[in-house]
Amino acid sequence: MNGTGQEGTHRTIERVARESYGRLVAYLSAHTRDVASAEDALSDALVAALTTWPQDGVPQNPDAWLLTAARHSFIDLVRHQQVALASEPSLLLLRENHKEATLSTEFPDERLKLLFVCAHPAIDPAMHTPLLLQTVLGLDAARIAHAFLVSPATMGQRLVRAKTKIRDGGIRFEVPQERDLPQRLDAVLEAIYAAFGIGWDDMEGVDQRGRELAEEAIWLGRVLLQLMPREAEVRGLLALMLHCEARRRARRGPEGRYIPLSEQDSEQWSLPLIEEAERHLAEASSRGRTGRFQLEAAIQSVHAERARSGRTEWGAIMLFYEQLIRISPTLGTRTGHAAAVAEARGPEAGLAVLDAIDPESVSGYQPYWAVRAHLLQRLAKTSEAADAFDRAIGLAEDPAVRQFLLQRRG
Repeated sequence: MNGTGQEGTHRTIERVARESYGRLVAYLSAHTRDVASAEDALSDALVAALTTWPQDGVPQNPDAWLLTAARHSFIDLVRHQQVALASEPSLLLLRENHKEATLSTEFPDERLKLLFVCAHPAIDPAMHTPLLLQTVLGLDAARIAHAFLVSPATMGQRLVRAKTKIRDGGIRFEVPQERDLPQRLDAVLEAIYAAFGIGWDDMEGVDQRGRELAEEAIWLGRVLLQLMPREAEVRGLLALMLHCEARRRARRGPEGRYIPLSEQDSEQWSLPLIEEAERHLAEASSRGRTGRFQLEAAIQSVHAERARSGRTEWGAIMLFYEQLIRISPTLGTRTGHAAAVAEARGPEAGLAVLDAIDPESVSGYQPYWAVRAHLLQRLAKTSEAADAFDRAIGLAEDPAVRQFLLQRRG
């Protein structure tokens, strides 16, 4: 195969790995009870594809090919470790399910099971979200570490320990009984939202992997809703993600220029996604159990109303933030509340809310400094605003956001 053909084949392998990684790992893990070995086996299969597909061509069913290769790799790994006898039940189960899976172009999607395995109460709660991000959505340790502000080596070690806990603790790969679902639900919701957030915040706002990660998170939210249709917070999370996703096209201007929500062209927002989000939010509200994700979705719902009315009801947003702070007094919530107060009651009132936040806690929190700079600028406190802008610019990781802040500073 010539160089152009090989390059196309490599792109195909990358696409298949990106789209199918979570499904393949979940399927293999569900039948081997060993997440780490399933990932190793799939990695071997992808390496084999890089060698074989450029020579023999891309198979008609790439997923089935990778599943077969990963299965053989897993069996070889077990034999190499000389624990074949102890692992024979898993090997037999893998063989039986593999035969069923390769008879068609599809195989059972076990990601929902793996979602709840990652949220098992026997696993360190701090690792629920990182474990889901890696095993279900295929993010590498370095990217996860960046999101959690730790070194890649540290995150890698923690992920290994969590997977060892799954294997050695005999944690079952199944969706828990209905009575056991609620105790794991919060962790699952947080993990799905974290995945959406990482995809949403992807650098430049145009990275294809970021878009796909956000879409995967929405897919997980839909699947979770099918399992737990009466859970208000599941609908709240789905409504929140759909409202945000509806504005994707309007977030960036020509050449990737950053556009803040208040300046976005609402005609570019997706009305079908907004309408779907509103249906889920209305159904969630009817359950009478208000939670964090419903309140965050309600805030986004008020913003979405601008597409119809042409204005933003900042008083309503401020009240929703006040309720949200009682449930989730995070830095993000309190900073958002300050911005809403400033719009509803003036920049001095918003600045007073910011001043009440512990200064040490916000030293590295970029949104705080961006909002503070904006309010100081509105109050014509030029020197203080410049200092705040400098802090916000220095903490901004997205080049487009930095450029936006530089322009505002000037």
